Amino acid sequence: MTRKQRRATLIGGSVLVLSLAAILVLFAMRDSIVFFYTPSDLSEQKLAKDQRFRLGGLVAEKSIKRGSGTKVQFIVTDTIKTVAVVYDGILPDLFREGQGVVTEGRLDKAGVFQADSVLAKHDENYMPPEVAKSLKEKGVKLGEGATHKSSTK
Repeated sequence: MTRKQRRATLIGGSVLVLSLAAILVLFAMRDSIVFFYTPSDLSEQKLAKDQRFRLGGLVAEKSIKRGSGTKVQFIVTDTIKTVAVVYDGILPDLFREGQGVVTEGRLDKAGVFQADSVLAKHDENYMPPEVAKSLKEKGVKLGEGATHKSSTK
């Protein structure tokens, strides 16, 4: 083998080993990827049993019900569809009706979202980009002067 052939073989082998390592890392991480959905997306998607995902939208008006201790029930809406959420924990200070929220957890058999974390927007002008994009696609007005009236059926 000439010097050029050895160098080409070494480079080719290195690329092959790095590609294999990248594939193995991506395969190992596939279980930790959490997908994002709005309430309307849930009716269109087929989710695997006990699949973790993020549910995002707006907290529906007059939907927050506090239970015993730190248990809270509320409704997340994208103004088209709604999903009931149950959370047991301390809510962020900025959590309130009409504001953007992202919850993470699982859907139970009754269709109630069992959240294990709740994230609220951090100032008057911020909403998570995925939530804002998804809501805009559904025709929801965002920004100053926007009002969000939704049914809490």
